[in-house]
Amino acid sequence: MNHQFVNLSKGRTLMLKIIDGLSIEQLNAIPEGFKNNIAWNIAHLVVTQQLLCYRLSGVPCLISDEMIELYRKGTAPTKTVTAAEFEEIKELFINLPLQFEKDYNAGLFQNYNEYTTSVNVTLTDVISARDFNAFHEGIHLGVLLAMRKLV
Repeated sequence: MNHQFVNLSKGRTLMLKIIDGLSIEQLNAIPEGFKNNIAWNIAHLVVTQQLLCYRLSGVPCLISDEMIELYRKGTAPTKTVTAAEFEEIKELFINLPLQFEKDYNAGLFQNYNEYTTSVNVTLTDVISARDFNAFHEGIHLGVLLAMRKLV
């Protein structure tokens, strides 16, 4: 099962390589035809993994409520992210999957509040949440690739 945690970390490392070298202005730019930007997408992935895997398991999220409110499903950028803020987001983006694996191996996820996603996939435990999160991150990888060309 360890390979799923490795895949999450490797996918996130790939996404950061894809956007490496972009200016903070480019990270905040909303390309024509989009509702959000690259910085929002990276933060949204941090938030979604925490909500799907931690909150729905009844385990406290490792991010602030403010971050959740800014980047959860259905939101759009409401402010410009500073370079310092984006560095903090990137730290969470890389480090939280490592903590998730530690918490999983420690048996932290004993319960789960069943949840049906917007694409009609029902999550019944943290494993189904982790696996669905991989699908969700793949969608956003495609979005990042498209946005990178437009900023």
